[in-house]
Amino acid sequence: MNKYLDIIKNSYTGYWNYIKQSVLMELNWENYFYGLIIISLVVWGLEIVFPWRKNQPLFRKDFWLDTFYMFFNFFLLNLIVLIALSNTAELFFNDILGLVGLSVANFQLFDINTFPYWARLFVFFIIIDFVQWFTHTLLHRYEFLWDFHKVHHSVKQMGFAAHLRYHWMEPVVYNSMKYIPLAIMGGFTAQDVAIVHFFNITIGHLNHANINWDYGWLKYILNNPKMHIWHHAKELPEDRKMGVNFGITLSIWDYIFKTNYIPYNGRDIELGFDGDEKFPKDFIHQEMYPLGKK
Repeated sequence: MNKYLDIIKNSYTGYWNYIKQSVLMELNWENYFYGLIIISLVVWGLEIVFPWRKNQPLFRKDFWLDTFYMFFNFFLLNLIVLIALSNTAELFFNDILGLVGLSVANFQLFDINTFPYWARLFVFFIIIDFVQWFTHTLLHRYEFLWDFHKVHHSVKQMGFAAHLRYHWMEPVVYNSMKYIPLAIMGGFTAQDVAIVHFFNITIGHLNHANINWDYGWLKYILNNPKMHIWHHAKELPEDRKMGVNFGITLSIWDYIFKTNYIPYNGRDIELGFDGDEKFPKDFIHQEMYPLGKK
């Protein structure tokens, strides 16, 4: 038990020190704090210069709520629960495997660090993006997961910061689903993760931004604002009620598995979900949902 308490304590102190180093610019280029700020300002600037919905306010509905979500989910949520939970779960899983004479290495199909650098990044990115796409479909398919995902779909006006409005339970689900493929791939470096993460944040911000882009023929590979807005559509055909356009960074999974849906220009479609008028509007009650759900 003591080793679990130690890893929880070390997780908190280690991550707190990381946040301080990030804010004080004591890290190298893989500084997520200022990286997130720079990406957000650039995409917001694009929204201002090239607005798709020209009558949408610069400070759109829930702009400040989503800005708070952006920093809370990206930094404070890790400090409060995710880092300690992840490290403790990893130790517990390794201990269980040890009881039967196994280790994570027994499940490793290949060591990604033996690949050329470009191949390492490519394989890591593709596998993680597919796992996230699949996990996203589960959030829509199962009611108990959909209850958590409603927070993200409560957005009524799209903008870059809406990208990171999500319930605290979502990263628990996503990280749990990513654990096995990461174990199968073997080790990977912090630099690899940073490069892929910055790219994913940029595309995610653009997907939610008020921008009239689809990247031409690349729309069949990269998720984009014209496609992703239909993921947030309140009204969908009966055969699409479970959701559409689940791509996180890549749209190609939706085209492969026939979950793509762009019937027409979706600039002015209503966003949300059935019953969203009764959904909590403030941060605390959204984070507590579905506790107290009738």
